[in-house]
Amino acid sequence: MNTKAAEELPAVSVIMPVLDEERHLRTAVRHILEQEYAGDLEVVIALGPSSDRTDEIAAELVAEDPRVRTVPNPTGRTPAGLNAAIRGSRHPIVVRVDGHGLLTPGYIATAVRLLGEMEAANVGGIMHAEGETEWENAVAAAMTSKIGVGNAAFHTGGLAGPADTVYLGVFRREVLEKQGGYNEEFIRAQDWELNYRIRQDGGLIWFTPQLRVTYRPRPSVKALAKQYKDYGRWRRVVTRYHKGSVNLRYLAPPAALLGVVAGTVLGAAVHPAFLVLPGGYLLGILGGSVVEGRGLSARARLQLPVALATMHMSWGFGFLTSPRSLARRVIGSKRPVPMNSSVADPR
Repeated sequence: MNTKAAEELPAVSVIMPVLDEERHLRTAVRHILEQEYAGDLEVVIALGPSSDRTDEIAAELVAEDPRVRTVPNPTGRTPAGLNAAIRGSRHPIVVRVDGHGLLTPGYIATAVRLLGEMEAANVGGIMHAEGETEWENAVAAAMTSKIGVGNAAFHTGGLAGPADTVYLGVFRREVLEKQGGYNEEFIRAQDWELNYRIRQDGGLIWFTPQLRVTYRPRPSVKALAKQYKDYGRWRRVVTRYHKGSVNLRYLAPPAALLGVVAGTVLGAAVHPAFLVLPGGYLLGILGGSVVEGRGLSARARLQLPVALATMHMSWGFGFLTSPRSLARRVIGSKRPVPMNSSVADPR
């Protein structure tokens, strides 16, 4: 390592909240530690109450490399784990990584460079979904297609530029401390909510396709449905918490769900002509699957329409059924307060 170069580069803290991540944790941490970054690097893992071997694997990683350590996250909730890891870290650049996310080579070096060049508060890139099973490959294709997730650049790619949000993110510590970190009331959508506050405060969120994180999709229909129902549920809370933050992309899944349900009911009870609504949706999903399924195995192509419909309908259901009481609880909660920048000596 070039000592002079290391002294010139800012030190980096990688924060990782984990819960039941025995399948991917070791690989995720290896992808961090193998980054070719000349500056100092530490990895802080926030351990939730896992029911698998996650804690054991984390302890092994700590024993194997002095750059890795852990902090407790008793609630197991992602935003609480992120804040615990931020408080337990010490460096001026903070990189968020999930326990099932794999950084691509050069990720940290590129992000640090762009933070400086763009004078950004947060930079991030593409959530590159990549499966290990036929079902996961189908979900990955759905999550990287416009028919699956709309025009979100961090899913489908695009030109570099200012963005509403990015996947995960690489932050300046002073920005996180000023904002009080993640709002722990947001069990989901905490990234979007934090980036909204940063933008409202005048900070720049910068998207670039140069940054990619390999993401492992949910392994079953049930797990995918729960994930997207939670996404929709909490996106509705964000729209109620931050007035004016909704956009048409967020309204498409609930509109599709209402159209399918209403068309089916009216088609059966009133007139078959109403079946054009669910029929049109089905044809759109099947047609989109033909296009987006190119390159997949035959089995994965057959599962792609199921993945797309699961994502749309679950997101829409979560959005439509998100209770006002949940939003009122979040709105009534104490807003994030500035984080204490001083941390205890690492152990």
